[in-house]
Amino acid sequence: MAKRKSQKSLERWTKQKWRTRSGKPSGKTGEVYAPSKTISQLSKTKKGRSKLAEATRKKRKATKQGKQHAKHGLHRGKKR
Repeated sequence: MAKRKSQKSLERWTKQKWRTRSGKPSGKTGEVYAPSKTISQLSKTKKGRSKLAEATRKKRKATKQGKQHAKHGLHRGKKR
């Protein structure tokens, strides 16, 4: 039986290695949790580092407000 699109997406998502930029737990640092590949690509350029920093600021702000999820825009607009 063929998998649905949502099942394929979930499978791809679970195979990725997710982490924070520092490698420490997000709960302690307040950093954005993202795929390792995304973090390494963004860390290479000044624009990417500023994008990561902005996402972390948004995440920390949302966490202070008691929210579990933050809309930081780091995953938006990704093309495959």
